[in-house]
Amino acid sequence: MQLNYDKNIGSDDQGERLVLNLQPVVPVELNEEWNLISRTILPVIKQDHVPAGTSSSGTGDIVQSLFFSPQTPGSHGWIWGVGPAFLLPTASDRLLGSEQWGGGFTAVALKQNMGLTYGALMNQVWRLAGDDDRQKYNALFLQPFVSYTTASALTYSLNLESTYNWTTEEWGVPVNVAASQVFRVGNQLLSVGAGLRYWADSNAGTGEGVGFRITLTMLFPR
Repeated sequence: MQLNYDKNIGSDDQGERLVLNLQPVVPVELNEEWNLISRTILPVIKQDHVPAGTSSSGTGDIVQSLFFSPQTPGSHGWIWGVGPAFLLPTASDRLLGSEQWGGGFTAVALKQNMGLTYGALMNQVWRLAGDDDRQKYNALFLQPFVSYTTASALTYSLNLESTYNWTTEEWGVPVNVAASQVFRVGNQLLSVGAGLRYWADSNAGTGEGVGFRITLTMLFPR
């Protein structure tokens, strides 16, 4: 679970948005050589003055990614996965979603060494069907990331969650800096984290300035 707060949204900079992303990641062993990793993002949104004079809350559109990934890292230690990505119009309010079906591809690559993890995640999704009166969905997402985990399971992380809207030719680029700690509650492993996000590049649909992020992750190691 990932909670994000952003402000200064819209042409008058009066909008605020609180988004709780529910993000289950489930690996499935296909055979001795390959895994299928499912990554779902379901946003639960509360926003005010987006657009100006409105208030809305509910679920947003689901982004579903499927990664086909080798069981073992490559010869140089890289872990990677590729597969399809889908946009599902599950928003409970037209102000919270695109009202369009989308499809495309996604890829991830990362390397781990001595507590350091670095790599990148991306997807490209195009409109397949939906409301013709809405802006055509065509978006590229790029997320380079780096993190360092100490011997006490404290992790410091830095990433960019860049989105490029090909239709409007606009970027939205929040820079996220956070720290998280893994600990055990009974038999359950948990990771709790918090950090700040700064919008290095923004548009009318994104925040501006500084926001914050809180995360809670339930871990089920094999």
